[in-house]
Amino acid sequence: MNVITREQLKEKLDQRGGFQLINCLDEWMFREKHIPGSIRFDRDLLKTLHPQQEIIVYCSNPGCTASVLVYQQFTQHGFQNVWHYPGGIADWEDGGYPFEGEGVH
Repeated sequence: MNVITREQLKEKLDQRGGFQLINCLDEWMFREKHIPGSIRFDRDLLKTLHPQQEIIVYCSNPGCTASVLVYQQFTQHGFQNVWHYPGGIADWEDGGYPFEGEGVH
């Protein structure tokens, strides 16, 4: 499994690179708080994203398995440039980085 760190993700976001950041949590959790620029995972993404596109998946914290399962779905569908950000929202928050969402003030 390809893993990306908080600092590497922050650098990619700052550079506004050509990757897709995917939040793997439930809809209400996504609406509440997510890393800026994220979209929420749904199965249609497996059909609409290009298999060569860089994908970064994350969920809430290192103990959350949702992003691991989504990572596996992407790789099983032939995506070759998939990364896992295991720290997720908790690690991003520990770094003092901003969020988007209805629960962010």
